Amino acid sequence: MNGFLRGSLLAALSGVALALAGCGGSGGGGNPPGASAPTVVVQPLPLPGPYAVACSNVVQDFSRVGAGEDATSYWEGNPSGTGLPRYATDLLADPANTLIATVTAPNDSSLYGSFAGDNVAFVVLACYPTTVDNPFDNYTLPTGKVVPHMQTGSDPPLFADNSARYPVVAFSHGYSGSPLSSDYISALSVFASYGYVVIAPFHGDLRFSVLKIEDLSAAIALFTNLSDFTALQALRPLSISAALDLVLAHPQWQGHIDAARIGGFGASMGGETMMLLGGAGLTTSYFDRGLSWNQVTRDLRIRAAVGYVPYFGQPFLLPAFGRDQDGLAGIDLPFLGISGTADTTAPISEVEIGMWRLTGTRELVALAGVTHGFDVASTNDILTWTLTFLDAEVRGNPATQQQLSTMASVAGGGDDSVVIFYNGLP
Repeated sequence: MNGFLRGSLLAALSGVALALAGCGGSGGGGNPPGASAPTVVVQPLPLPGPYAVACSNVVQDFSRVGAGEDATSYWEGNPSGTGLPRYATDLLADPANTLIATVTAPNDSSLYGSFAGDNVAFVVLACYPTTVDNPFDNYTLPTGKVVPHMQTGSDPPLFADNSARYPVVAFSHGYSGSPLSSDYISALSVFASYGYVVIAPFHGDLRFSVLKIEDLSAAIALFTNLSDFTALQALRPLSISAALDLVLAHPQWQGHIDAARIGGFGASMGGETMMLLGGAGLTTSYFDRGLSWNQVTRDLRIRAAVGYVPYFGQPFLLPAFGRDQDGLAGIDLPFLGISGTADTTAPISEVEIGMWRLTGTRELVALAGVTHGFDVASTNDILTWTLTFLDAEVRGNPATQQQLSTMASVAGGGDDSVVIFYNGLP
């Protein structure tokens, strides 16, 4: 999962922002007086989980990839050399049997910039627990990654238990990534192997705003079109909701999903997306350091969410949720943040400040020395924390709720520790 906020303006400006704001430090509060710090070190969960995994149809015709280009550029929405938009739909070989959601951007230019009122397509990948003898072939991508047991044609999904209704994880990748880029497909597969239907739109961020400043003209273009950077962020949660609508109404899927048990996972800007789904206010002004912000949506189906290196903004330059995280005040979406202490793109100090604004169940875990990106050494830590939190808050398992209240770290791997204690018990 390395496609977080790579090559971006955010990374370029992060050093300036942190120099102004001060590195590290605690947020705007502390754990409740008298609260006992967790002390239990738990063993990592086995990876993958007990289920084999299969995924929906995303068959593509890679002969359509332009000379000197690659498929990832289409998955991520990267404009071609001529500036023309590209997207995953340009490669689909069987669009009639591919999950594609459509979002109509509201007519609100403060949130959706030049895309207000537009219809925007989002390709969706769904992965799910399947039978050990699933006959569908793996689908090899040009990158060497594999979509496991991918459906083809009009083949319906083949669930491990055809009579069961499975909980859901809505998955939001990082800026400029896709469900097929980097190692995201591996993360989707792990969640599905633990019995979740994972629903992941291709956000195609680069169709809306390219955050690069290789030269002065690119920087000027960005700063004169910051409304489209806002639109990029605002469209992400709408694409998650539209993907859920699509799958929950689809005749091949609707009878196999538990609509009362839906959670979310987001990496980097995907973590911000989870907060926006929970009703957070998104910054709509930048030169006044986020004085203005508006709520994008509130999808009440999302019971809880996890953010890995979640992007809560840069305090002096690009605040995500308004000045001083005001857009998070009163948000009650249960949320687990997993942040790196050396992350300058999504500083843990900003995540901590924002999470103290939340009024629901919350927990923040720090990964010592981890920067912005997927830390391979911490793989078991990240996924054990995530799966435990989702089991507690989405499946409502009282045993794992109790475990979280005492859980200090995961054995082995990286150096993980709790900063904000779990407060999900009565």
